[in-house]
Amino acid sequence: MASTALHLIGNAIGLLVTALVLPGFNVQPFGFILTVIVFTAVEILLGPFVLKMAISHAPALRGGIALVTSFLGLFLAHTFSAGLRIEGLTTWVLAPLIVWLSVLIAAILLPMVLFKKVLGEVRSSGT
Repeated sequence: MASTALHLIGNAIGLLVTALVLPGFNVQPFGFILTVIVFTAVEILLGPFVLKMAISHAPALRGGIALVTSFLGLFLAHTFSAGLRIEGLTTWVLAPLIVWLSVLIAAILLPMVLFKKVLGEVRSSGT
């Protein structure tokens, strides 16, 4: 459950950072939660499938699985959610990279920040 929460938070951060950096990437406030959920579900569900296909058919693509999954997640969130608009070829090319990089950084930093706080609370209540 903690892993899913971190994944959702990381993806939300990644989508927000991308919206701030790319002018053609727009996240609507009312559809943001649905967009994050759709994007995260696509990544969780399609990630293993994309990895399996890459291993079977194009082993050289194994390193780019996260980028392919990010692109698919953005495409499906854009298609099935009114909360995300992606306009222009440059935005479609750069958005998966920025989302992936933002999520990667969030995945490294969030556990340190959140677990540090939890460990601090445990230590203070245990003494």
